[in-house]
Amino acid sequence: MENKKLFTFKVPVIAAPMFLVSGIELVVASANAGIVGAFPTLNARTPALLDAWMAEIKDRTRSASGLFAANLILHPSNGRRSDDLDIVINHRVPWVITSVGSPVNVVERVHAYGGQVLADVATVRHAKKAIQAGVDMLVLLTAGAGGNTGWINPFAFIEEVRSFWLGPLAVAGCLTTGRQIRAVQVAGADMAYIGTPFIATPESMASNDYKDALVSAGADDIVKTDAVTGIPANFLKSSLLEQGIMRADGSFIPKGAGDLASWKNAWSAGQGVASVGSVETVARRVEKLHQEWLQAT
Repeated sequence: MENKKLFTFKVPVIAAPMFLVSGIELVVASANAGIVGAFPTLNARTPALLDAWMAEIKDRTRSASGLFAANLILHPSNGRRSDDLDIVINHRVPWVITSVGSPVNVVERVHAYGGQVLADVATVRHAKKAIQAGVDMLVLLTAGAGGNTGWINPFAFIEEVRSFWLGPLAVAGCLTTGRQIRAVQVAGADMAYIGTPFIATPESMASNDYKDALVSAGADDIVKTDAVTGIPANFLKSSLLEQGIMRADGSFIPKGAGDLASWKNAWSAGQGVASVGSVETVARRVEKLHQEWLQAT
């Protein structure tokens, strides 16, 4: 497959869509700063609210690139997936990111209006399936990524996928500096998929306690478990202990034993959290990434 042309960005970054964190302000600030802003459609708590969010985001990003991405969770447990896809189609969202399910039923409808489909993949097998479905970009979830994570080393993953895929490739997993963005580009990727640093911004929907916890955390404070969502994911250990999801001895309560509120307060973060440093605006974070990326030649 030929390599498809990418848009021009200030720095080749997608601000990853994060559950309960990415909303209108984060998406708009990202687009206006020169990167791609993204959000899970489920963050808008009803389809009607999602429709309103889409309209506002489109209006407020027109003077910038106008490029943003909506993330569709395709697992059968998501009863809104069909309604949310209809709304995405109606608003002609430029980029659509598919997660936790096959993108096959999304690709044709998004391509019909000229949109692009990106697929989160954590294994080589799933990468091949996404390509067969006709996606435009792969997002490799590699070891250490915040939230739902992968387990393959990014360099091994990039190298193997590049043996059969020449199209656009983004990489998620511990990317927090411009130097690291340059490193994965040298390894064969086109873009970085960055989440954790954008949690610690005024524009994110995260609580101040969550942001403060990120600022003070390091790699040893990150725990990977499937006890929260049923899928392996990385979280701040302090939040798991606070919510009673993790016990002091390092064990976890049985799945389904906690209440919904406890899961919502399990704070995700990637292993690169030590580079967060402070709470900063999206514009400031993007500028720092840009300068580090330029200097890393």
